[in-house]
Amino acid sequence: MDMRNYTSFDRNEWAKLAPKNKVNITKEELAKIKSLGDVVDLTDVHEIYTSLISYLHLVYQQKKTAQKEQIEFLHKSFKPAPFIIGISGSVAVGKSTTARLLQLLLKRTYPELKVHLMTTDGFIYPNEELERRDLMPRKGFPESYNMTLLSDFLRDVLSGKEDIVYPLYSQELSDIVPGKYGHVKNPDVLIIEGINTLQLPESGQVVTSDFFDFSIYIDAQEDLIEKWYMQRFKKVLKLNKNKPDNFYYKLANGPLDDALKLAEETWQMVNLVNLREYIAPTKERASLILHKTDGHLIDRIYLRHI
Repeated sequence: MDMRNYTSFDRNEWAKLAPKNKVNITKEELAKIKSLGDVVDLTDVHEIYTSLISYLHLVYQQKKTAQKEQIEFLHKSFKPAPFIIGISGSVAVGKSTTARLLQLLLKRTYPELKVHLMTTDGFIYPNEELERRDLMPRKGFPESYNMTLLSDFLRDVLSGKEDIVYPLYSQELSDIVPGKYGHVKNPDVLIIEGINTLQLPESGQVVTSDFFDFSIYIDAQEDLIEKWYMQRFKKVLKLNKNKPDNFYYKLANGPLDDALKLAEETWQMVNLVNLREYIAPTKERASLILHKTDGHLIDRIYLRHI
């Protein structure tokens, strides 16, 4: 990857950029937002995320100023679009934890802001449609998402539409939830998390990241992500052993070796291929890259030049 367009910070250098006033977040709050298998603590909040939140607010204010100046110049009144943050990276790398933590910190640090969080999982085709298109083995790959629906959704967001609905995905069902929808109602900040947030659609005509004001890619070595994926899979089995409605119930109550073999095959044949071919190549589109090492420790931050 060509890093000439980025300024690199080690953890200590980045931590020095944090404001002196520490945001008040408790261990209990962190525990509630942490994804299964992920690792984050108050040190991460103070050394990594406090600086990030301050920088995000700076970019947010720049956009608000530009919108105001545009309205004044054009002598036209229109509803300013939300500030959109996209978060991308591999399966099991910690995207959801980062997204929820940013939402919590933005709300806590800037209580005047209305912050909405969503994932792109809801834009994957329902399992029935994936079966019809013979795409179940490619679930999670670009062609398994309804990118036209996602692009139309983002256009509605930017247009200032009052109430925009989007499909919801259930990890428990491993499918779209029939008849249930999320709603975006004019937030100041919209955080969108998903493996495909920086990817090109099949048509190549619309880049989803073009809708974003700021994008974050969470990076780590392949072997570490695989380890985190397998660790999370084992915890998922344990948690769902007594939940008959859960997608993982049968696996959790079958031979452990068979379940782990399936997980390893899924990693090798699906998640790793997807990472190499479609996710990792989008890294250079990100405004900021958080690089993780063993134990989910963020050791380096790369910030794209303005």
